[in-house]
Amino acid sequence: MASVSDIETAVQWLKSADALVIAAGAGMGVDSGLPDFRGNEGFWKAYPPLAKAGVAFTQIANPSAFSDDPARAWGFYGHRLRLYRRTQPHAGFHILRALSATLPHGDFVFTSNVDGQFQAAGFSERRIIECHGSIHFLQCACFPPCEARIWEADALTVSIDDDACRWLGDLPTCIACGALARPNILMFGDWGWVPDRTDDQCRHWVAWRDRVRKPLVVELGAGVAVPSVRRFSESLDAPLIRINPTDPQMDDARTRGISLKMGALEALERIQAVFHAT
Repeated sequence: MASVSDIETAVQWLKSADALVIAAGAGMGVDSGLPDFRGNEGFWKAYPPLAKAGVAFTQIANPSAFSDDPARAWGFYGHRLRLYRRTQPHAGFHILRALSATLPHGDFVFTSNVDGQFQAAGFSERRIIECHGSIHFLQCACFPPCEARIWEADALTVSIDDDACRWLGDLPTCIACGALARPNILMFGDWGWVPDRTDDQCRHWVAWRDRVRKPLVVELGAGVAVPSVRRFSESLDAPLIRINPTDPQMDDARTRGISLKMGALEALERIQAVFHAT
């Protein structure tokens, strides 16, 4: 649990910043009811059919799954796509938007999440980097992919057998070559991911960051197993508020940071309360 002084310091940093960098991992979605797949136990609890088959997260979140058993691979990703489409972002997203609106340069989001929750909460598409891609976009599953590159998944109707974690009916296909399609997500052991969309997001980040002089980084629910978000946060040479109920420690001793050992929503509600009271 964070001390009152830590929350007060976080608010002081926020009020003296000119921009907010929001760095989010899987823990950010927990308060919205989303699973964070912390280890195989957590993953198998969310997907019993894959537990029964002994399929680990690293095996199904892998491009080889689409060649080995595409109906099962799409059963897993179809279930996630349907879940993310139905999920409403929790109040913490809106707190972040409100706090960043008080700053001259607003916010920019860096997230390893593929769920599209920040866009659903109203964050600007041009102010987000999805470093692992997005489930709401598709690409050709061939290696190498064909010229179709990336397209939106909005028209894709999800039909799956939840009890078996299998796609029902015709599998999604590439809009250009007609071969199997897959989500535009960076998977484990993935040499076929098309990074064009994320590369474009990175260009927006560089242009925005060049205008900012006093950023504050708020990191939420970023894990240590795949530390993409944590490394990004600590690379920015800016004050860091790390919000994490299990791994709040700073990985780099040189980081000027505050560790809040709590969930994202609870921490943001406490910060907001002190922000408005001071």
